[in-house]
Amino acid sequence: MNTPDARMAAREKSAFRGPAVNVLVVDDDPAVTGLLRTVLELDGRRCEVSNDPVQTVDQFRPGKFDLIVLDMMMPGMDGAEVLRRIRRVDVDVPVIIYTGYPSVESAMDVIKLSVDDYLQKPVNIEKFRASVKDVLRKHGLDGTPEEFLHRQIGAHLRKRRLQRGMTLKQLADRTGLSVSLISMIERAESSASIASLAKIAHALEYPLSDLFYGL
Repeated sequence: MNTPDARMAAREKSAFRGPAVNVLVVDDDPAVTGLLRTVLELDGRRCEVSNDPVQTVDQFRPGKFDLIVLDMMMPGMDGAEVLRRIRRVDVDVPVIIYTGYPSVESAMDVIKLSVDDYLQKPVNIEKFRASVKDVLRKHGLDGTPEEFLHRQIGAHLRKRRLQRGMTLKQLADRTGLSVSLISMIERAESSASIASLAKIAHALEYPLSDLFYGL
């Protein structure tokens, strides 16, 4: 089943090469979806487009896309309603909304639905590219292979530590490493030597290989 958990597992297994990011662009104007698709694919993203918001909602499945780019004003169903229905089945997928009719009210409506960015039409391509990159990076979906690997290692360590009911201080005492270093490794703010990772994995009774492959 292609669930959000399955999506996360697929991302983790692809840490060495970086995840294949799948983007859905929804806009009733084919010229706009065509342009944004070209931009996204030139940046190495996979992209699907839809010019029918109602069909998008009917066919949407959780876990299929890593990012949704959505026009606010569309006939048949506006972007806010599309997003409300998407959020009923996928509360985690990142979303960028853009509109040619920006207002405080519309912005507040979509912010309540956990929108990651709110852009104005006509879309400035460089701002759009920067927004996509920032949103994907925030969700751990963009960066170098090394950055992906550091995030995976940190996430595995923190998850295992919490499962063991262990504090950072307790783990530091068991490994002889500093609390600040372990914290930075968990947050992917610092790389660690194999020797340090081996100490942490041993203290957590966690196979060292699992830090790299998430098996």
